Amino acid sequence: MDQKPAGNRKIKVLIADDHQLFREGLKRILNMEDDLEVIGECGDGIQVLEFCNHTKPEVVLMDINMPIENGVVATERLRDIFPEIKVIILSIHDDESYVFETLRKGASGYLLKDMEAESLINAIRSVVNGHAYIHPKVTGKLINQLRRMTYLDEIGVVSGAAATQEPGVKFVAGDNNPLTRREAEVLRLMAEGKSNKMIGEYLYISEKTVKNHVSSILQKMEVDDRTQAVINSIKFGWVTL
Repeated sequence: MDQKPAGNRKIKVLIADDHQLFREGLKRILNMEDDLEVIGECGDGIQVLEFCNHTKPEVVLMDINMPIENGVVATERLRDIFPEIKVIILSIHDDESYVFETLRKGASGYLLKDMEAESLINAIRSVVNGHAYIHPKVTGKLINQLRRMTYLDEIGVVSGAAATQEPGVKFVAGDNNPLTRREAEVLRLMAEGKSNKMIGEYLYISEKTVKNHVSSILQKMEVDDRTQAVINSIKFGWVTL
């Protein structure tokens, strides 16, 4: 469980959903926590940006299916203008394509509306502390999709016509990628579900060396585990569909 903010500071939350009853119920639940405060409600993506122009929440709970401007577009625009504001998608959709798209647009979390209140509260605290948070029901689907991730060449660079010719998920080695070529290869094998021993056998290196690479990857990506590393590789734009 992520820690609450120190002292009496409250995490300011904005709820963006086009169903008023859902917003009201969610607001009551969150305001019962001594470290959370719902400071506003919005019914469409345009209202989200207008609200954030005047009052800066720390977290926006964003529905995908909203009128005028949907949550995917609103997330991208919001993160471009206010990169410090965290976005958690709160949706009925458990399809991995929605997860990929919203993470690529800058969301820090993806939750389903049938989740328990305690999990939602923990998710809010988690993203404020700089972590990604994905609903357990969609994590499995996400990992299965990532296992189909392919490198188009030895260092995983996608460019030009080659990018349009190869199907599936692709790894992009951009300027913001701090990983070495070997670490990038280890990350790919991690995404395929291989253990440290299996990675060592595949790359002809010792299991201890693999562990060192994994530790370096987690440290560079500022995450605590393998799943977060793979998920954040999408969020940082290193993985594209």
